[in-house]
Amino acid sequence: MPLPIDQRRKPTTVNIHVRTGSGVDITWADGHESHFEFPLLRDNCPCATCNDERGKKEVAISFGNTPGSAVLPMYKPRARAQSATQVGNYAIQLSFNDGHSTGIYSYDFLRTICPCEACAKEFRSATEKDGVT
Repeated sequence: MPLPIDQRRKPTTVNIHVRTGSGVDITWADGHESHFEFPLLRDNCPCATCNDERGKKEVAISFGNTPGSAVLPMYKPRARAQSATQVGNYAIQLSFNDGHSTGIYSYDFLRTICPCEACAKEFRSATEKDGVT
């Protein structure tokens, strides 16, 4: 039996501002509005490769190592979307200027990572309590 959909995680409008580079704006069914900068979305890419890399960094940090701490850090251009695609009625897929394009951002995931304080309390703390990060 399928789980009921949390209507708060269902968008009513989705605007992806690829040309201007200003990010993604979503209005949710409960009236909440979220704005996601492209660097935030790139840093939180949910694809398997990015999840694996984040896991490796967490392990390294737990052993006292600081991954990626070079003497002279490399210049990293600001993440921007080059294109966006709707995936069914449940997600968007972004192609970034660094060539990465495998992340599929479900609306459920996007509401969970909404950068506002209210969503952090409502969605992330509940997710973290359940052991999901």
